[in-house]
Amino acid sequence: MAAPELRFDPVAQDYFDNPYEIYRRMRDEAPIYYDAEQDFYALTRHADVAAAFKDYESFSSARGCDLGMVRSGEVPQKSIIFMDPPDHRHMRSLLNKAFTPRAIQSQRDTVTELVEHYLAKADPNNFDVVQDFSGPFPVEVITRMAGVPEDFRQQVRHWIDTSLQREPGQISWSEENMKANIDSGVYYYGLVLERRENPQDDMISRLIAAEIPCENGEMRKLDDVEIAGFATLLGGAGAETVTKLVGSAVVVFAEHPDQWQMLLDDRSKIPDAVEELLRYVGPVQYNVRYSLRDVELPSGTVPANKPVFLMGASANRDPRAFDDAETFDITRDRSQAQNLGLGYGIHSCLGAALARMESAIALDHLLDFMPRFEVDFDGLERVHMQNVAGFHHVPVKVLR
Repeated sequence: MAAPELRFDPVAQDYFDNPYEIYRRMRDEAPIYYDAEQDFYALTRHADVAAAFKDYESFSSARGCDLGMVRSGEVPQKSIIFMDPPDHRHMRSLLNKAFTPRAIQSQRDTVTELVEHYLAKADPNNFDVVQDFSGPFPVEVITRMAGVPEDFRQQVRHWIDTSLQREPGQISWSEENMKANIDSGVYYYGLVLERRENPQDDMISRLIAAEIPCENGEMRKLDDVEIAGFATLLGGAGAETVTKLVGSAVVVFAEHPDQWQMLLDDRSKIPDAVEELLRYVGPVQYNVRYSLRDVELPSGTVPANKPVFLMGASANRDPRAFDDAETFDITRDRSQAQNLGLGYGIHSCLGAALARMESAIALDHLLDFMPRFEVDFDGLERVHMQNVAGFHHVPVKVLR
């Protein structure tokens, strides 16, 4: 019997259910995939995706990062992920100051305190890893750094979830998506105005005080809309990545109990486990760019003026780059190829070190909380989101 026609639809139900089978076929049958109906390209092999991530002069971020945005050409806010150099370079150097190794390490006690707080509240007999644990704690970390008051930190998470939600078949934003983006933007804009009047020891206050060079070389302050845009982005990226990664981690370890036992036997393997999780079930599935010229890649040519999906999650399971690429193995030789789980090139994740630290601390405490556990696989509920994959519910029973 002939295989069904290969079709990649980023908002199809079968893609939400299992993107990896579609990626495998795309890598083998159409590594430079073209969708005539929607007029976009998609790259799935590691060599092509990594090359495109690095080639910012050919693959522009200035039109947005998802298909609806890139096609419309309407970017919702000034934000570093919607910039090309030189603007991107100036903003990145400014924001990097908030994520120095020292700044990240200074968050370790906060992360540990929050992880312990949420696990202490959890019911071992009725534990939803995402709703009770990996959903609430990461957004607390990043919004506290930004300067969001405690009362609004969980609200930020709900805005993020709503803004990224996509129904099967939905490419453009819904009214609910728009409202969540607007509500979030208005909230952060108001917070920026408050911090201008009353600066605090937080990221928003530091961005207000900062200056960046203009095209003519003169220095300028960031405006309120720019700062609100950065705060919105940091809240989203800082929460979503760890929330989804830790939820997926528990599911993967339930499917590979030998690997969980390795961590129980040797906690020093936790950082390696985080890297393998980012490779195997990284939350960020793709980024969309816009081709500014015809580009020659290892697998073929991408023409100018097209939306192009850079499928990092597919590249991370490319057997041309990794031995036994479809196997989850926390002892894997990580020198074989670049892990694209947190991006690559100039737009690699600004908070990557923070995400790694949060995930490692979460795993360490989960090993204590539930050394033996069962996932209710029938109760798993996947998210339907733009760019992001993971679970909304991961019900677990802790075994005595």
